[in-house]
Amino acid sequence: MQTNSLANPGPLGLMGFGMTTILLNLHNAGFFPLSSIILSMGIFYGGIAQIIAGLLEYKKGNTFGVTAFTSYGAFWLTLVGILMLPKMGLAEASDAQFLGVFLGLWGVFTLFMFFGTLCANRALQFVFASLTLLFALLAIGNFTGNHGLLTIAGYEGIICGASAIYLAMAEVLNAQFGRTVLPIGARGAAH
Repeated sequence: MQTNSLANPGPLGLMGFGMTTILLNLHNAGFFPLSSIILSMGIFYGGIAQIIAGLLEYKKGNTFGVTAFTSYGAFWLTLVGILMLPKMGLAEASDAQFLGVFLGLWGVFTLFMFFGTLCANRALQFVFASLTLLFALLAIGNFTGNHGLLTIAGYEGIICGASAIYLAMAEVLNAQFGRTVLPIGARGAAH
């Protein structure tokens, strides 16, 4: 009988998502301007690294993981495109309402993905619940032009990103030490 010796790609995807989410939401909360740091993370770690993690989840037969990581990796690449294509003269800039619609669609997708976490650990449930809330706040804030709501979304997004980093590091350290170092509220499959 052959054993599965494939590494868990989940922490890679979670770190790409978590770190990029924190950086963007530090901007949304008003701490930093939108800069090459955020855009580069959106392309390389939030985008490409998450897509790689998704492809590795495919290899493991994890439908949830491949759908989540490749989708959110593509989200980050798309978001950078939305921001950069107009600056490069390749497309018209989108207005705030249409950006709100875009973010709302991602919120609907994330809500359904949250339902998929109900058989997983509590930490993963928190990541997806807080991400659903983040997309809702960003969608409503952009659609209505409510800058205060976008600032609140920034703080909430920092929490969301930090929860993904925590889960990533818990998965790495728990596997490395062969015991629970950082609890994740285990329940069923990790993801």
